Amino acid sequence: MAAIELKQVVKTFGEIRAVDGLDLEVPAGICLGLLGPNGAGKSTTMKLLTAQAIADSGSLRVLGYELPERSKEARAEMGVVPQLDNLDIDVTVEDNLRIFSRLYRVKDIDAAVDRALDIARLQDRRKDAVDELSGGMRRRLLVARGLVHSPRLFLLDEPTVGLDPQIRTEVWDLIEELRSGGTTILMSTHYIEEAERLADEVAVMAKGKVIARGTPAELIAEYAGRDTAEVYAPPARRAEVRAAAEEAGLEVRAAGPAIAIVGAERASNGVVPDDAVLRPASLEDVFVLLTGEELE
Repeated sequence: MAAIELKQVVKTFGEIRAVDGLDLEVPAGICLGLLGPNGAGKSTTMKLLTAQAIADSGSLRVLGYELPERSKEARAEMGVVPQLDNLDIDVTVEDNLRIFSRLYRVKDIDAAVDRALDIARLQDRRKDAVDELSGGMRRRLLVARGLVHSPRLFLLDEPTVGLDPQIRTEVWDLIEELRSGGTTILMSTHYIEEAERLADEVAVMAKGKVIARGTPAELIAEYAGRDTAEVYAPPARRAEVRAAAEEAGLEVRAAGPAIAIVGAERASNGVVPDDAVLRPASLEDVFVLLTGEELE
């Protein structure tokens, strides 16, 4: 049985169609990354799964429960790490976990708290006030709080947004441990590297729907080919190279001060300049080609 099944789900906010006929299935035991820019519908999808928003149409099933009718039962078996830090700063690290353990009616609260602290590597900070923690520690505590009741499904909404690279890596290590242990994870992100590193499969979202899905390697092979050639040159020369490549039937995208010729292995002689920098095709190439938008 799939952990998540969404069929033709639509959610609008006034004239904004945040989710537009979304079909999404997440098999149990995998980490699926929802990759897309801000406004793609990722966070709205998370809110629909936790019944913070109600779909206008379509069907939603989570852990076998129909939503929104049985959302309370589904919510009891899932853990959630929100995009924004909503920890209670007036109590200690341990008390944050104890409060959530009681909310989820955990039978052995002491054992659950110890387990969560171990997972987040926060045992030595259990008596500290939350406002004494670093940004990385607070994010790890959010993860621990979401896991305190041993959920069957774990939802991560932009889990490392706003964190510096070193702290982001700490959180990635923690998520990787959960993934390796077989926890079913749905993670929204707009970081290319995060999706490549953590997700078994990636679902590329744009304008409220999934436009491509597969492993990172499958997506790259299908949409970007093997090689990408980057040409660094003044604007006029970049325009000439781009025109020649597109005339030859190749996909070309802007890449900062360069242009990127995707699928360069298919180029005929002379289309890719000798001074081009050749690199393996990437998930970023795929995303920009599919959506026309840049990601981090």
